[in-house]
Amino acid sequence: MSRPLPGSLARALAAGAAAVLVLGAAPAVSAHDHHDRPGHADRHASLRSLAARQDVRIGTAVDTTALSGDRTYRALTAREFNSVTAENVMKWEVIEPERGTYDWSEADALVAFAKRHGQAVRGHTLVWHNQLPAWLTSGVADGSIGPAELRRILRDHITTQVRHFRGDVYQWDVVNEVFNDDGTLRDSLWLQQLGPSYIADAFRWAHAADPRARLFLNDYNVEGVNAKSTAYHELAGKLRAQGVPVHGFGIQGHLDIQYGFPGDVRANLERFAALGMQTAFTEVDVRMDLPADDTKLTRQADDYRRLLDACLNVRSCTSFTVWGFTDKYSWVPGWFEGQGTANLLNEDFAPKPAYDAVRRELAAGR
Repeated sequence: MSRPLPGSLARALAAGAAAVLVLGAAPAVSAHDHHDRPGHADRHASLRSLAARQDVRIGTAVDTTALSGDRTYRALTAREFNSVTAENVMKWEVIEPERGTYDWSEADALVAFAKRHGQAVRGHTLVWHNQLPAWLTSGVADGSIGPAELRRILRDHITTQVRHFRGDVYQWDVVNEVFNDDGTLRDSLWLQQLGPSYIADAFRWAHAADPRARLFLNDYNVEGVNAKSTAYHELAGKLRAQGVPVHGFGIQGHLDIQYGFPGDVRANLERFAALGMQTAFTEVDVRMDLPADDTKLTRQADDYRRLLDACLNVRSCTSFTVWGFTDKYSWVPGWFEGQGTANLLNEDFAPKPAYDAVRRELAAGR
């Protein structure tokens, strides 16, 4: 069911020459050239080369179908980013579509691409209430999978997946979206069947499978200081006090310009740093009501810039990942009626003000 990943590094770079012209940049540099040559103007630098100077990773979620079939998309993924996240192909329904039958093909292809282009890989995600395989949800619903068996299934899944990618994934979103906006635990299948202890268990199992990977909590609407991010702060503090290997807090960063920019973003990062944790922006995009206009695009650019600025000003923030970089393959229009144009590049891969704002912020540095 997988599509082979076509194209060698040489072909990707050849395609990159045309793609770079779309961005109005200089001829493509090697995907392994993390720093531009001395004297190379910042206006010609890739995002990844600018990020490397700041000791932060700049990443993107990757649509593996586009990676396989779109030469421009493939070339820009290699040129602009030094970290990649699987948008869907490391989620449970894809990895284990039938019980005990694992399909690593698409995820392995992404890891291979990342290795060829000198990129790190974020793993997303091990425990979530969405995109679970039908055999699991139906088994729980009809009672054929009880709590004790479900716990064994979860342990085996986490252990098998993390071991498979051991040494290839530097950060895992271990437990994803476990709180409601009011700070109460989400009433998910996992909470109903296993109680809140499943969160600590998931981190312990993942750590045992790969002790070197950094393990993250991850959620949306937690950019600033609010009830939801405070619930995560309290949970992380309790778990770490118990010796649970929770290393980081992932802030998704799905914003909408019709709302005000989140408050106290830097303060939020700093309080997790005070717990001894890393932080990361893991899924950044900034959507808007359509049609777009200059005012909206300017506001979008400023939201991207302000999130990145917070990251660059807190040393514990190790990566800034956008949830896709081109509107051509954005998830937003399919989920938010009448909204879109959420990414750094438009559908023709031309840079928007948001791309320019991110480049300038990276060039300015920490």
